[in-house]
Amino acid sequence: MPAKVFIDGEAGTTGLGISARLADCPGIERRSLALEQRKDPDAKKALMESVDVVVLCLPDDAARETVALAKAMGDRAPRILDASTAHRVAEGWTYGFPELASGQPEAIRTARFVSNPGCYATGAIALLRPLVDAGLIPSDFPVAINAVSGYSGGGKTMIADYERGHAPAFEAYSLGLEHKHVPEIQRYARLDRRPIFAPSVGNFAQGMLVCAPIFLDDLPGRPKGADLEAALAAHYAGSQYVRVMPAEASGRIEPESLNGTNDLELRVFASEGRRQAVLIAKLDNLGKGASGAALQNLELMLQGDA
Repeated sequence: MPAKVFIDGEAGTTGLGISARLADCPGIERRSLALEQRKDPDAKKALMESVDVVVLCLPDDAARETVALAKAMGDRAPRILDASTAHRVAEGWTYGFPELASGQPEAIRTARFVSNPGCYATGAIALLRPLVDAGLIPSDFPVAINAVSGYSGGGKTMIADYERGHAPAFEAYSLGLEHKHVPEIQRYARLDRRPIFAPSVGNFAQGMLVCAPIFLDDLPGRPKGADLEAALAAHYAGSQYVRVMPAEASGRIEPESLNGTNDLELRVFASEGRRQAVLIAKLDNLGKGASGAALQNLELMLQGDA
């Protein structure tokens, strides 16, 4: 019997991406609301009662409303996978980054509520959490992160501006230091101090680089770049989607080569002479940073229902 899935917000960028990926997944039956019923809570409730998992691709407030509706359904409620920011650090929710720790896939399989990670947060946590767990980066270390994303991560208005030629070639933003991904980065990277996060957007549709510069001599034990790389490699050994790659000898890296995949590549660029390193994550902001990660989580959740 096929698993039944409802994507609430299927017309948005992430919803469309998940729908496209589900088309290649046997054993999953998609359920949808008619256009005129999408704001009808009774119609939504009836549909939710008929499915196994609801995937939320909604603005935060709308996601909270749908979760409240699900909680009011009691035993008839489906499981929820939320791709919004609304529940990423909320109590009672399981963080949907399967590679976070050894027990995370099983936690996702059995969770009633799963929050899909943010795109920037995926890259930052993937770089930092293993190094904090290994004791190479102290939890109270002052961490700075900068990143660049393709414009598809900015929503319909930004996409339209770039595609019409009305946007700048490059733009730093969220310089008030209140970006919505920072709380999940801090929590799931196990940082005691709030990191500085400076994102930017470039004139390319999708792809992402997340970078964390490190002064090696400021770390306990004064590790080498190779030590950081080895800790990352040990953490992700056997991972299907996360790979630790050697740094390019050219000292350059571009953001788009993983587009269309659920892959995440991590690199340590280091100068032992200068005792400096830059940790870099590369991913597709619409893949491992959004709909690809959602499909990975959805498959784990449906294993739990099998």
